[in-house]
Amino acid sequence: MRVLLVEDETELADALRAALQRHGLVIDVAPNLLQAGEALRQGVHDLVVLDRQLPDGDGVSLIRKAREHLPGVPVIVLTARGSLPDRIAGLDQGADDYLVKPFEVEELLARIRAVSRRQSPRDVPRANVANLSFDFGAHEASIAGTTLRLPRRQLLVLEALCLRHGRTVSRNDLIEAVYDFDDEIQSNALDAHISKLRRSLDDAGADVDIHVIRGVGYLLRGKVHGKVR
Repeated sequence: MRVLLVEDETELADALRAALQRHGLVIDVAPNLLQAGEALRQGVHDLVVLDRQLPDGDGVSLIRKAREHLPGVPVIVLTARGSLPDRIAGLDQGADDYLVKPFEVEELLARIRAVSRRQSPRDVPRANVANLSFDFGAHEASIAGTTLRLPRRQLLVLEALCLRHGRTVSRNDLIEAVYDFDDEIQSNALDAHISKLRRSLDDAGADVDIHVIRGVGYLLRGKVHGKVR
């Protein structure tokens, strides 16, 4: 899942980014409405976490723009403005949830999972490919019921492949799913993550394979008796 975090307090933004990344999310940070609007025009985000007190205006004014570029995208307001009128105004202007500072990261994660379940564009919250299962809400993979522990980048690659399993996923789509705007991406980085993911899946006994579709991208499919189906 790729999240746009709109927050002008640098220390809080850095801490939140690090904490959310540890839970398998890709985080882009925008410190004001202008940069947030530019990020939204890319059309790559699955969720927006939004402060209200920004240098160039009230964050809730961004909600309509977010929905113009990403119809139905969930928006969580995260702000120190916690009075009842403020909360009502934020929800009335389109926020899906409203969390008041100070807060615990675990609660924010729970709210992210909740709004994602309610408004996810995915048809189902879980993908099953042979003995591999991926829970999109929990950002967890399992093999035959046993949780598969993967480094963050490998988990993000697997999530993107599971989301479109049986279909080819382009390199650009995988890069958008794995890297945020500030990451420096080496030319062979994605191939290296996929190679390591293949080994991790094989070591765990996953009955799936990742195929290269030359000039197009990658395809995740299950195996039958050593053959790909």
